[in-house]
Amino acid sequence: MSCPMCKKPAAEKYRPFCSKRCADLDLGRWLTGGYAIPTDDADDSEPLGGPDGSDRLN
Repeated sequence: MSCPMCKKPAAEKYRPFCSKRCADLDLGRWLTGGYAIPTDDADDSEPLGGPDGSDRLN
């Protein structure tokens, strides 16, 4: 199996990655939205909160 980031052979300790560096690079992409799945949902563009703009649940 090869590392999905750099294509070097995977290391058992960091599988499926070859090193901590590649694992951290992948985690960084997840955390910054680099792997976001595009959507056409209109719900994503609506503001959060109630009708008065508050975010309380009551």
